[in-house]
Amino acid sequence: MATLTLSGSWKSRKNALPGFGLSLGFTLFYLSIIVLIPLAALIIRPWELGFDGFVHAVTQPRVLAALKLSFGAAAIAAAVNTIFGLMVAWALTRYRFPAKRLIDALVDLPFALPTSVAGIALCTLYAQNGWIGELLAPLGIKVAYTPLGVVVALIFIGLPFVVRTLQPVLAEFGREPEEAAATLGAGRLQTFRRVVFPSLAPALITGGALAFARAVGEYGSVIFIAGNLPMKSEIAPLLIIIKLEQFDYAGAAAIGVVMLGASFLILLALNALQVWTAGRR
Repeated sequence: MATLTLSGSWKSRKNALPGFGLSLGFTLFYLSIIVLIPLAALIIRPWELGFDGFVHAVTQPRVLAALKLSFGAAAIAAAVNTIFGLMVAWALTRYRFPAKRLIDALVDLPFALPTSVAGIALCTLYAQNGWIGELLAPLGIKVAYTPLGVVVALIFIGLPFVVRTLQPVLAEFGREPEEAAATLGAGRLQTFRRVVFPSLAPALITGGALAFARAVGEYGSVIFIAGNLPMKSEIAPLLIIIKLEQFDYAGAAAIGVVMLGASFLILLALNALQVWTAGRR
């Protein structure tokens, strides 16, 4: 009798949100309008060139060099942000120090700063007569108008994604597991490797993937510091803009399809790695 009463009350209970059918229908409609239809248009447009024309458009040396720079610089920037983002998030979460609130607010600066303003600021700092560039010049290190400048710009805009992804996880993790490991005789390095890192790995991969995805399509902050030299410091988004200005819409869409496909495969692999690390934890 109690079971029937509980079952009946469960069936009669209403959710605050609409039912599954309405929610799913709205979700599919919204995703179709915002995501699927534009992506379908992007994928269909290059085939005006035919298969041979598509292959020719995306295998030109200038296009391959731009794609290599965009994905290579994005991967390097994401790796750097993953390491230093963990350090920043750890310091902001675990320690108290002067100006902590100010530093925490500065992490979000790349979010709020227009990308063109960020590019101009970075170019001013890292040019050979800039504050940082003139210090690096005697060492033979040139940042502005080189591929290294592209990496620096992508590191700047990608750091908040890693830090903001890790902070809630670190705050929820607490110090108890570390203290328990210490009482069992584990050293600091062993505690981090066997206790802390496995719990942070899924969030760390997520933050790195977000930073990578943001960096691949970055345009505004890069073009000012890159120099935009074909075959040297020209990124793929800039090459797409150039082809659009030349009314080569199919060629621009072809590059976009390659970037879309490569980004999807890389993010799919990172998501699979995230699931694997979460399963092992």
